[in-house]
Amino acid sequence: MRVAAIYDIHGNLPALDAVMDEIRQAEVEQIVVGGDVLPGPMPLETLARLSSLKIPTLFIQGNGEVAVLAEIAGVEAYPLPEQAREVIRWAARQLSAEQARVISSWPKTSRLAIDGIGDVLFCHGTPRNENEIFTRLTPEETLLTAFEGVSASVVVCGHTHMQFDRMAGKIRVVNAGSVGMPFGKPGADWLSLGPTIELRHTDYDLGHAAERIRKTGYPQAEEFIARNLLHPPSEEEMLKLFARVELKQ
Repeated sequence: MRVAAIYDIHGNLPALDAVMDEIRQAEVEQIVVGGDVLPGPMPLETLARLSSLKIPTLFIQGNGEVAVLAEIAGVEAYPLPEQAREVIRWAARQLSAEQARVISSWPKTSRLAIDGIGDVLFCHGTPRNENEIFTRLTPEETLLTAFEGVSASVVVCGHTHMQFDRMAGKIRVVNAGSVGMPFGKPGADWLSLGPTIELRHTDYDLGHAAERIRKTGYPQAEEFIARNLLHPPSEEEMLKLFARVELKQ
C-alpha cells in the first residue's frame, strides 16, 4: 500500500491541489491528513476538496482544529497571542455546525500497517499531545519521554512545518512538513510512504495562489501571502525560535 501524508494545509487550497495532482500520478492508495487543515484563508473550500477525494482518506486533529473547536465552544484551548486568536475566531465563524461536528470526530492519532515499513503511528505534534514542539535538533533524550510506550516502528508527525527524518530511541520519526505553510523553501511539502519513506516537495504557481488568497475574506491575507507563501522564514530562523518553546523532559 502506498500512502501520502499531508499535514498543515492551513486553508491553502492552491497548494493542496498541486500536491493532489502529484499524489494521483503516484497512484497513492491511502491519504492521511495529519491535522491543521485550518485555520487559513480558504478553510471551507479546502474541507470540501478533502471530503470529495476518491482516494480513501484518514483525518486526525491538529492544534488548529482543537483551537477552532474550542473557540466554537466558547473556551480557549491554548494561550495564544491576539494575532493567532484573530484567525482562530475567523475560522470558527466559517464552519457550519455539521462541519464542526465532523472535525470533532477526527481522532488525535491513527495507525496504519504499510508494506515495507511496518506499523506507522500518525500524530500531529507528539503521540501524547498535538501541540508539543520538537525539531530535528531536539536532543534525543528529551524525545524519549514523549514517545514512551509507543509500539510503532515509525511515527509520522507535523506541526512545526519543517521536514526531517530522525530517531527517537528505536523509533524512526518523520516530519511530513507543511503543504500550505512550509518554512524554508516556498512550495508544498508532504510525505510518501511505502515501500520506502520519501520526503516530497511540490512547486506550484505562487503568484496565482496569492491572487486567489487576496480575494478571500481572510483577515491576514497579505501577511499570509508575504510570510507564508512567497517568502517563508528560513529553517534556521524557525529552529532558533522553536528551541525556546520545544518540549522539555
